[in-house]
Amino acid sequence: MAHIHSTRIRLRAAEREDIPTFVRWINDPEVTEDLLFAMPMSHAAEEQWFDAMMSNPTSEHTLVIELPEDDSDQDYRPIGNCQFLNIDWRNRSSEVGIMIGEKEFWNQGFGTETMQCLLEHGFNTLNLHRIWLQVIDKNKRGIRAYEKAGFTHEGIYRQAHYQHGRYYDIYLMSVIKDEWLHKEKITRSQV
Repeated sequence: MAHIHSTRIRLRAAEREDIPTFVRWINDPEVTEDLLFAMPMSHAAEEQWFDAMMSNPTSEHTLVIELPEDDSDQDYRPIGNCQFLNIDWRNRSSEVGIMIGEKEFWNQGFGTETMQCLLEHGFNTLNLHRIWLQVIDKNKRGIRAYEKAGFTHEGIYRQAHYQHGRYYDIYLMSVIKDEWLHKEKITRSQV
């Protein structure tokens, strides 16, 4: 797959060489605090996940979020990953997930920019109609990023996630292609 570019980032296909970086991210409690899984991951388990992921259709392969290291655009640094999950081709719908693993890049708009790239790719390349996600109610940074990218609150799975001795709600958020096209049209007319 060709790279997917935006102003500051590019998305590229994950490679086996990325596994140690992924393991470092998902074994960092701060990184996984607001994700829907909370368990240590071994390198061997991540290799099994990678092999299973690679057996999925290419459109569901994990993408690495990268920033250019310098002005030459030759060297890139991975800062996170993202993925379309369980694409339903009949209904043209897919869940999407994202993780910014490098904490020094939190709160700088990279989550929003990544989601905007995924929406562009999902709607204009994959021809999806609906893109949705799940987010824990305490993940305020993620919720803001998704709202900025155009996601709308759609529902709540009440007390569906147990963590740190209590239950949290999970918000269901989505974007419909027509809504996204309308927002894109407005954004372009303001430039």
